[in-house]
Amino acid sequence: MVNTVLVVDDEQTLAGNIQAYLEAQGLSVYVAHDGASAIGEAERTQPDVIVLDFRLPDMEGFQVLEAVRKSRNCHFVLITAHPTAEVRERANQLGVSHILFKPFPLAELARAVNDLMGIKREDGSEGNTDTGFVERRQSRNESFPLQLFDGSWVLADRRRGVDKAEPDEDQLLTGE
Repeated sequence: MVNTVLVVDDEQTLAGNIQAYLEAQGLSVYVAHDGASAIGEAERTQPDVIVLDFRLPDMEGFQVLEAVRKSRNCHFVLITAHPTAEVRERANQLGVSHILFKPFPLAELARAVNDLMGIKREDGSEGNTDTGFVERRQSRNESFPLQLFDGSWVLADRRRGVDKAEPDEDQLLTGE
């Protein structure tokens, strides 16, 4: 069984980066950039989890959630740049257990999605799924391409914390 995620965010670069990261985690990921498209895509793809932006061009994310829940029972991760008490309270009323405030580490989003799907993480780190708070831990090395907002691409690298000697002045100036 393929674990399916629908990412709904009007910021195309962010949505593409989330898609690339979650696909690198072995998930099947679809993207929609507005509420109406998200509702149609949810009917078509039947996702297990929907990563949903609060503010969309045509409606609020909560309207998408309510429309999708009429025909499908799935989990939601709310992402927002507007961390107000009202948003958090409404999400709680609608049964959204995971809320991430932008900007957030992609690994934290992957942990939330995996928790909702019941996927055991390889690093063995624990998350508290009752409240939606996930412990942040650096684990293994991960590299994947990310597009920046200016259109350029970088290779994102997440490395395990390693005790290193402090760089000397030459290393700081030259990077070598």
